[in-house]
Amino acid sequence: MALVYRPMMQLSGILFSLLGWVLSCLTTYLPQWKNLNLELNELEIWTMGLWQACVVQEEGGMQCKDFDSFLALPPELRISRILMFFSNGSGLLGLLLSGFGLDCLKIGERQQKQKKRLLLFGGMLFWISGITAIVPVSWVAHSTVQEFWDENIPDVVPRWDFGEALFVGWLAGFCLILGGSLLNCTICSTEVHPSSVHYAVAEQQDQCQHLETETRP
Repeated sequence: MALVYRPMMQLSGILFSLLGWVLSCLTTYLPQWKNLNLELNELEIWTMGLWQACVVQEEGGMQCKDFDSFLALPPELRISRILMFFSNGSGLLGLLLSGFGLDCLKIGERQQKQKKRLLLFGGMLFWISGITAIVPVSWVAHSTVQEFWDENIPDVVPRWDFGEALFVGWLAGFCLILGGSLLNCTICSTEVHPSSVHYAVAEQQDQCQHLETETRP
């Protein structure tokens, strides 16, 4: 059974990690980290991301403008840029390392210790990538909640709300951590080779024949 479940767990871990990495890259460039719906003009929705601010109009589509200066951004957006880049880089490196450590890959088939180390490093990189994707998303969400319920801001001032990119980022972090956990679980499992199975069956048959000869009168 271990011969069947181990490659399946490795393939599931790689697929979850790949999905999380794609979603993490998508989160980095989505402009919908924050949404602002103006009550005076309900036909316009303002959005803010890590790179640009956009306005969505019902008739004119979407118009975006890049931020002029990195230093002029709020602290949570500046740090989020760095962390998301680090998440994407570590996720890509984890995919490369863990890909060479898969059992289904015939390259380095006789070097099982090295393949296990590659899987271990790849799984740890996926954990790091998932955590560094969840932290900036959660930080922006926390600051958005604080600004939304700030009593010092007058009620007539529009307030930012959660954007779709935050939920994509949370899903990306969850998939990366789950994928890394599945890969690391396969390292602890023992691999059963077909030769060892045939040897055990043959040995059991010899023992049965030996018992039959002893019990015969």
